Amino acid sequence: MSLRELARVVQTSEVTVRRDVRALEAEGLLDRRHGGAVLPGGFTRESGFPQKSHLATAEKTAIADVAASLVEEGEAIVVGAGTTTQELARRLARVPGLTVVTNSLLVAQALAHANRVEVVMTGGTLRGSNYALVGSGAEQSLQGLRVSRAFLSGSGLTAERGLSTSNMLSASVDRALVQAAAEVVVLADHTKLGSDTMFQTVPTDVITRLVTDEPPAHDERAATELQALADQGVQIAVAGTGAAAGPVGGEQLPPGARPRRDVPLPVQRGRMAAGQFRGPGGGMAAETLERTARVADMRRR
Repeated sequence: MSLRELARVVQTSEVTVRRDVRALEAEGLLDRRHGGAVLPGGFTRESGFPQKSHLATAEKTAIADVAASLVEEGEAIVVGAGTTTQELARRLARVPGLTVVTNSLLVAQALAHANRVEVVMTGGTLRGSNYALVGSGAEQSLQGLRVSRAFLSGSGLTAERGLSTSNMLSASVDRALVQAAAEVVVLADHTKLGSDTMFQTVPTDVITRLVTDEPPAHDERAATELQALADQGVQIAVAGTGAAAGPVGGEQLPPGARPRRDVPLPVQRGRMAAGQFRGPGGGMAAETLERTARVADMRRR
């Protein structure tokens, strides 16, 4: 539920509700999300496309801009189902010579009029809640396939279990997509960081890159999860939703990526977009860690 709806139901201010939600989260009774709260643990029924399409829209747009910059002309990739991957597909329509394999009707629709992009659909049974093809038909059609990258989203992402989703059939197809790719790129906005849902799709050690947005100052859990992911070797790109992109260390940032002038670029593993960071003990952006420390100190006082 959103904070606004909670305030309406209990007939009090959003400021009061926000304070109460923090206290309830500390007791393990709920999990905070950007602008609202959910039942603890995230093991709940998956939201349908109409609900997801209106959540974190600015963040998804910024993430899609950065993810699209990773794709080169003539590549063959797989793109999974989701509203964030749908945003990515809209940008991939401009990449010539691209081949996109997908089980998502939304991704295919976004690329339907791209003359220079070939779209390959899996078989399978249509799952209406997210317009995706699932089941044995979808999985069998991916056997023997090999592409350079897989772009996937999900319901939750933690350093302990990696990417997860609430639906067993969707998870099974996502695992088949991962098996077909040399690299795995996860697209997840900050609201999914720290959420652990029922079915694991991509273990952390299989994730090559994470493209996300910068967590708000009060979201300590997301910031902590980002640090833990970086410590495990996941290459992380943080997309900015406000400030214009700029150069970092003399390199050009991908469109939508926020410049981080105070964070030295790490030793790169393979091809990385400028603005990414990773590495044991030093991956997290300095300003995010400092902000988190200030918030924690204020709360102690």
